[in-house]
Amino acid sequence: MERPLLLIDVDGVISLFGFDPARPPAGRYEMVDGIAHLLSATAGEHLRELSGQFELVWCTGWEEKANEYLLLALELPGPLPHVTFDPCDRPASAHWKVVGIDTNVDSSRPLAWVDDAHDDRCVAWARDRSAPTLLVTTDPAVGLTPVDVRRLQDWAKGLAGDAAAPV
Repeated sequence: MERPLLLIDVDGVISLFGFDPARPPAGRYEMVDGIAHLLSATAGEHLRELSGQFELVWCTGWEEKANEYLLLALELPGPLPHVTFDPCDRPASAHWKVVGIDTNVDSSRPLAWVDDAHDDRCVAWARDRSAPTLLVTTDPAVGLTPVDVRRLQDWAKGLAGDAAAPV
């Protein structure tokens, strides 16, 4: 059985924002195209841990730049595939990534999507997909947490258990 995909946003999952600047979370600043990003101290470890059960895929407006800037910083093997987005598919009333995901990802492939900005359209989209789909919404000031990692691992184990069950 193919491993499920793990679609990974960057801003609000790996690159943290919205925290109290007087008490920033653990991490380090990296310059990306002249902009400072606070990278979570634990994001790389979490993603490496999840890579055993998931195929990691960037799902970010950074697109291929995520490989350029984050692989070394997070100590990830790569390059990772990425979802490509059409700049015209960014409607104000819905999460703009759904169209790109549908265009780039086989609808029969199970996936989990980690993002800080899931909206009602994302929830409806996940519910209506033909393959199992899990949305994990992060707090952009905290990013991916151990609780999120455990939830993703348990979900992937459940998929593997379903595949092994007799029909």
